[in-house]
Amino acid sequence: MVSRSPLRFPLMALGMVGLLAAMWGGLLRLGWNWPIIRPTLAAAHGPLMISGFLGTLISLERAVALGQSWTYGAPLLTGLGTLALIAGVPGLVGPLLMVLGSLGLVAIVFQIIRSQPAIFTVVIGLGALAWLVGNSLWLAGYPMFSVVPWWAGFLVLTIAGERLELSRFVPVSRANQVTFLAAISLLSAGLLLTRVAFDGGVRLSGLGLLALTVWLLRHDIARRAVQKAGLTRFVAVSLLSGYVWLGIGGLLWLRLGGVVAGPYYDAVLHAIFLGFVLSMILGHAPMIFPAVLGMPMPFRPAFYAHLAVLHLSLALRVVGDLAMWWPGRLWGGLLNVSAVLLFLVNTALSVKQGRGLSRREAL
Repeated sequence: MVSRSPLRFPLMALGMVGLLAAMWGGLLRLGWNWPIIRPTLAAAHGPLMISGFLGTLISLERAVALGQSWTYGAPLLTGLGTLALIAGVPGLVGPLLMVLGSLGLVAIVFQIIRSQPAIFTVVIGLGALAWLVGNSLWLAGYPMFSVVPWWAGFLVLTIAGERLELSRFVPVSRANQVTFLAAISLLSAGLLLTRVAFDGGVRLSGLGLLALTVWLLRHDIARRAVQKAGLTRFVAVSLLSGYVWLGIGGLLWLRLGGVVAGPYYDAVLHAIFLGFVLSMILGHAPMIFPAVLGMPMPFRPAFYAHLAVLHLSLALRVVGDLAMWWPGRLWGGLLNVSAVLLFLVNTALSVKQGRGLSRREAL
């Protein structure tokens, strides 16, 4: 059953507002001397991107899939938290709303696990728990660098669980399931270890990311799908390129350990959050948006443009970070934002094309 709640559109809009505000704050953090809409916007870059945009989007997708009205409370809470962060509401209002929203996602996933107990649903559940832990640490006043690994765990575990789910089309042997669980266990153990030994926990999490990268590159259905054409190939290219960035992020975590600020910190985080996570979003958007909004979104070859700009600009940024080359870091970040804006334009054009096709078919 797919819910057609009218809340889908405003909640999606709140997520998009969070994305735009997060990007503006990110450019301010990089050093671009642009108008400061809110003095707190730069500091809210990470929370807006992870909980405001991605958390809202994932919660909304789960709510639509489950088809029960109460589930929309989770993205509604994170959407309100997004507005609080953008408005610079003082105190703990924003973090508290995000905690409540992530608690709502945990409840949603628990319901999913009850109805469909499987390894992949449990892994997705671990991802929701990681988000709740990260938001709770943020609410409790812990430094952002100690929160970020949990947010990364939220997204990586969620995506890994979804990819394992799709492995039913290419059955995975029991031995390969064991290696998948071993990689997940390394990542999860590393997150737990960060609470008592941050450097060691980060390095162990990096090892887990590397192990998961190898597993995904070897066993994900994208390896076969890339040989096809159209949307199927585009999704596969997005996924496989994202897995490469996941491995780069894991390698950097393993090599650098618990860096807490500076260019190296920037390189690690954006390899994971932009290179891996955003690649997943770009690849799945032609399927997620129609499912959530009920609007067709035909594939357009122009989709490769925003994917290419993302990877090239991120490579420039990461090289700039690691080489302490400030112009590369600065312009790479600006082009990262350009890639996302190009994605939004291509998405809007595709939706417009889909609506035109639907009208013609109805005549």
